Amino acid sequence: MKIKAAVVHSPGQDFVIEEVDLAPPKESEVLVRMVACGVCHSDAFARDQGIPVPLPAVLGHEGAGIIEKVGSAVSGVKQGDHVVLSYFSCGRCEACLTGHPSQCDQSYEVSFGGVYKDGTKRLSQEGVEISAFFGQSSFATYVVADERNVVKIDRDVDLALMSPLGCGIQTGAGTVINVLRPRAGSLLVVFGCGTVGLSAVMAAKITGCGQIIGVDIVSSRLELAAELGATHVINSGDVGDPAAEIMKITGRGADYSMDTSAVPANITSALRCLKTLGTAVSVGSTGDNEVCFKPQYELMGGGKTLIGAIQGDSIPQLFIPQLVRFYQEGKLPLEKIIRFYEFTDINRAFADAHKGITIKPVIRFIC
Repeated sequence: MKIKAAVVHSPGQDFVIEEVDLAPPKESEVLVRMVACGVCHSDAFARDQGIPVPLPAVLGHEGAGIIEKVGSAVSGVKQGDHVVLSYFSCGRCEACLTGHPSQCDQSYEVSFGGVYKDGTKRLSQEGVEISAFFGQSSFATYVVADERNVVKIDRDVDLALMSPLGCGIQTGAGTVINVLRPRAGSLLVVFGCGTVGLSAVMAAKITGCGQIIGVDIVSSRLELAAELGATHVINSGDVGDPAAEIMKITGRGADYSMDTSAVPANITSALRCLKTLGTAVSVGSTGDNEVCFKPQYELMGGGKTLIGAIQGDSIPQLFIPQLVRFYQEGKLPLEKIIRFYEFTDINRAFADAHKGITIKPVIRFIC
């Protein structure tokens, strides 16, 4: 079928909305009419080839829409269901079977290799194949995705508002709730108060953290962090050493810290600001950047833990409905971080996100 999609033809190029061909869904796949798609740093990173997705490609991996057709082997969703799209996992490897599908053996190939789980592509243009992204390519009016990519959600919520749940918000909130699992009354520091960081702040409040410290260089983001639950905020552009500032606030250091910025210096600070036996987690896409710290004094000596997490170590089919419930209960006010853009304004959405004008841009489609 003919659809409209935002195509990237060469590294760093603006998205170009063009007509492309979309193959029908195979037996385990669904066809989804897109309602919205969030704009994520990973899309920009792939566009600029920080993630070497084969070009040309259609990016987008925070899709939300309505199922129009299901393959013969699909049983979990049906035509007309409202769904949020997330990452693919095979369901059969050791990571999947032990409850960690974000570390699936096939996840890298399907997310960044441009192909679906069978090694083929679904998009083309004048006979030239186009790469997929995260097994969905949601910067398009229609997508084909595997059943394991989609999560059915309540019809009573605004579907467009829910689209970032599939990656950015799942990553931030999930890293707190599923990975760190902070004790009630404990202290958490979040480096980087964009979508992922602010989602972590909201999750920290939900889990009952006693102190929540937000660190960023953009004053407006820090103001929003305070509104969403941060008890303290630090503008790292105004202080020489944010870890030292955190020590002044806490006295002994933080129980937990989280870097969402992918800035190597922040990852080091996230480790240094911990108290003895504290835990730091890194969730940003750092590419080939190296992180420098002294393991004997800054890791081993304090019995600290430094871990990495992807997608908040979430099982999307379980965690995304939980996030929807948090939204319905008023605990996850997504409307405070989201701004909507029309499909034709996709490049402005990316520019606004890069400049810090918008926390979470969401593209809306009119089909």
